Amino acid sequence: MVKFLDIEKITDKYSREIHEAASRVIDSGWYLLGKETGMFEEKYARYIGTEHCVGVANGLDALRIILRAYIESGVMEEGDEIIVPANTFIASIIAITDNRLVPVLVEPDINTYQIDETKIESVVTSKTRGVMIVHLYGQCAYTEKIGEICRKYNLKLIEDNAQAAGCKYKGQKTGSFGDAAGHSFYPGKNLGALGDGGAVTTNDTSLADTVRSLANYGSSIKYVFDYQGYNSRLDEIQAAILSVKLSGLDQDNQRRKEVARYYLEHIDNPGIVLPVVKDPDSHVFHLFVIRCDRRDELLKHLQDKGVQALIHYPVPPHKQRAYKEWNQMTHPVTEKIHNEVLSLPISQVITDEEADIVIEAVNSFR
Repeated sequence: MVKFLDIEKITDKYSREIHEAASRVIDSGWYLLGKETGMFEEKYARYIGTEHCVGVANGLDALRIILRAYIESGVMEEGDEIIVPANTFIASIIAITDNRLVPVLVEPDINTYQIDETKIESVVTSKTRGVMIVHLYGQCAYTEKIGEICRKYNLKLIEDNAQAAGCKYKGQKTGSFGDAAGHSFYPGKNLGALGDGGAVTTNDTSLADTVRSLANYGSSIKYVFDYQGYNSRLDEIQAAILSVKLSGLDQDNQRRKEVARYYLEHIDNPGIVLPVVKDPDSHVFHLFVIRCDRRDELLKHLQDKGVQALIHYPVPPHKQRAYKEWNQMTHPVTEKIHNEVLSLPISQVITDEEADIVIEAVNSFR
């Protein structure tokens, strides 16, 4: 069986350094808000290209706390609108609705699966306060036009960078284009912890301070609370492990790109739609997503051939029971994508032999 993602093998690649990092934290007796978290925040901010990084508990909290910080600072208020792609993972939407803000769903480009820049300006209203772009599957969603729209209407640009750590566009890393960005270090991500973890990056010092306070119960001084905050902190062991894995992220991403390029060159099946890559730097292939109008048959075929493929994601947010008030909405491009997408195995540890098995299995589907 070609595993979709061999996390054990990925972890083993860094085994010695991870054990040393974990032991260092255990022996220190300091497990939260210590020097390991501080060091990782400095390293990750430098890597992304921002002045600030604040570690939080997970990627959802990163986005949720960014928006809450804007509310606390008076930039936004309950009932304001945030434009967001309709085909994103539900966390992007939850972060908005948890703050009693209103998601405005915009269809993606059918080729890149990123938010369609040509459809954004038409949904801007007097209540619009931000645009949340999602670098879905690991491909950069930012465009100059999106930046221009945000400047024109004085909108905050928020990046959901959960799937795109290390992705670049014209030499600049995703997570540094917007006013703030949320990052996830879920174990399956390109930069994954051995548990949950997340971060906020920004060049806005005031926002960073507010995010840091909100993530620590609303406190910047012990037992003094400025906000009704959260308990959302990146712990010392996860921070130490992330520092280890950050050192190899570019190399890991390069291997993912090599596998993706190999797939693109050798998958040859008229029933399969391959991903469109804008430029080699702009995609780190967190996922290698193909489309097929007989997706469920293809999935079974791959399973029978010993290839573990997964669906990201079978049901779009507006068709979820969690948002039943949206269930009558129609977003045909989004629905087509969710009905047809299938993710093939890809990672930094997949072998050439395993890639050949995947390719043969896909090409043999009739």
